[in-house]
Amino acid sequence: MSSILSELQLDALTEMVNIGVNRAAASFREMVGEQVHLSVPKVTLVSRERAIATLAENETNQLVGIHQVFEGDVTGRALLIFPDTKSLELVRAVTGGELPLEEIIELEHEALAEIGNIILNGCVATMANMLRRNLKMSLPEILRGEPEMFFNLDPPPEAGEVVMFLYINFAIRERDIRGYIAMLMDMPSLAALQLLLDEFIERAT
Repeated sequence: MSSILSELQLDALTEMVNIGVNRAAASFREMVGEQVHLSVPKVTLVSRERAIATLAENETNQLVGIHQVFEGDVTGRALLIFPDTKSLELVRAVTGGELPLEEIIELEHEALAEIGNIILNGCVATMANMLRRNLKMSLPEILRGEPEMFFNLDPPPEAGEVVMFLYINFAIRERDIRGYIAMLMDMPSLAALQLLLDEFIERAT
């Protein structure tokens, strides 16, 4: 499935995602007031079925996700997904770890929406800037459920939809939290992305 993009295109996309994630980490630093490490080891393009299977193989618990729709020359959905057991830990890390559990639970929804917004916007906005295009993002929505739910949101996905799938590792306040970023695109959007990546590569060389 990764062969849909050439090696150069995939390298350019990986570079954009890493810059986006670094920008998100800088925004996080301001919010948390201390060092935040975010790393994206690699970007893969997979089918929806493969993305669902990967999550099912790696995560035995229910998942929590932050979902945003992006629209423009390239249209699709962006998802930030964590094991549900890690979501309170993430909120605790962001809020400073001093709050009692009841308050953390109350803040969870708002904090997750903010975290998702920072990371997904960081990635999508950076890609849009580097590709010299505008992309509009919807407000973040919090979802909970099994892996397949995240990849079958309304309106129903089209056949042949492709998922840009990446692991993401957070280190905040000595806590190590892993998650996933997934971007779902249909074939016309993927074709548009390929052209934009080629233009970017031409400018860079």
